[in-house]
Amino acid sequence: MRINSKQFLPKVLKTLTLAVTLGFISNAQAEFNIFACEPEYAALAKELAPDARIYSATTAMQDPHQVQARPSLIAKMRQADLAICAGADLEIGWLPMLQMKSANAKVRSTDQGLFFAAEQIDTVDQMKSVDRSMGDVHAKGNPHLHFDPKRLLGVAEALTQKLIQLDPDSTAQYQANLASFSQRWNDAIPRWEEKAKPLNGKKIIAYHSSFKYLFNWLGLEQVADLEPKPGIPPSSSHLASLLTRAKQGDIMAVIIASYQSERGADWLGERADLPVIVLPMSVGGNEQSVDLFSLYDSAIDLLLAAK
Repeated sequence: MRINSKQFLPKVLKTLTLAVTLGFISNAQAEFNIFACEPEYAALAKELAPDARIYSATTAMQDPHQVQARPSLIAKMRQADLAICAGADLEIGWLPMLQMKSANAKVRSTDQGLFFAAEQIDTVDQMKSVDRSMGDVHAKGNPHLHFDPKRLLGVAEALTQKLIQLDPDSTAQYQANLASFSQRWNDAIPRWEEKAKPLNGKKIIAYHSSFKYLFNWLGLEQVADLEPKPGIPPSSSHLASLLTRAKQGDIMAVIIASYQSERGADWLGERADLPVIVLPMSVGGNEQSVDLFSLYDSAIDLLLAAK
């Protein structure tokens, strides 16, 4: 059984809906241009700077590690007053190329219009040193911090200060937008935590550490990884070892992100008689996830459906 809600909308309609929701198609009179590396930061920018032109370089259906520096992305970065990225080297394979080819001095330095979310909070799983033998790991910590509500609020506060630095004439509006977002966000956290209480202590198997912050927050325990090493597809022998582990009978589900391959997860889920949950990695990862609030709601609801 696969628990997955990324279905039914025609591809063109889904694309247009996402574009409108995240502000990719925004006020033609807006003068401030924001380039977001991931859709969660396009969505956060929409909360804090709704009148800006906001463009997301990726979607929730893409691996944010693997992005091509296409001419369209170069053109958008060339126009940017602010670039918002996860950081912690998540975009190390493609962001420097965009910065170089766009020749936009505004977004080359964090002293100016470059903003890394991971530099605003303490990330989990930081390492003193890494090498290629360890797979796709990040010495600066896990970059997928947007699934920790308190850390994300810290990012929102820091991003507001960056917006004020770059656009001081709109200071009062940015402060009001942050106050509104913070109030609604803080009101939502206890509601989410109450709804997710049945998930506390449940064990799951998942890909990599994509949802590490979400699992930590909700008290889920990831007991095994579908990848033998981060970024390495599951081999037959590795899947066989996971099947042995799953047969202990204490696993709630197999979890993958919206952009990850379902093949290994489906193989394991079928043989271990476990549900496979496709969680939205970001805004737009399924039909329900149209902003940050509904992203959290959708992720929790999908997990609860497998409980």
